[in-house]
Amino acid sequence: MNKTVTTALLLPRNAAVLTLRGYRAVISPLYGDVCRYYPSCSAYALKAVQEHGVVIGSALAARRLSRCHPWAEGGIDDVPLKQVRKYGVTPFGFVVAAGQGKG
Repeated sequence: MNKTVTTALLLPRNAAVLTLRGYRAVISPLYGDVCRYYPSCSAYALKAVQEHGVVIGSALAARRLSRCHPWAEGGIDDVPLKQVRKYGVTPFGFVVAAGQGKG
């Protein structure tokens, strides 16, 4: 696929990544370490969007948030990974075409 087309297709995903990174840097520290799950809900949402895209990643994050309540048992809850990965992730967290963003 053309690099320009791939970049355009990944733009909404990377906008969501930027928003989540901003939330994790500014708002999340105000709450402290209160999450019942590992990774935290915001880290889970970030990984879900990176792995599955905005629509499916947001649905996974919403499902996770619905399970996060005072009576939840908690524990380790990782994002389900795809069988085949088409994209890579930069050190900041942006999603790029495979082969980019390394180094």
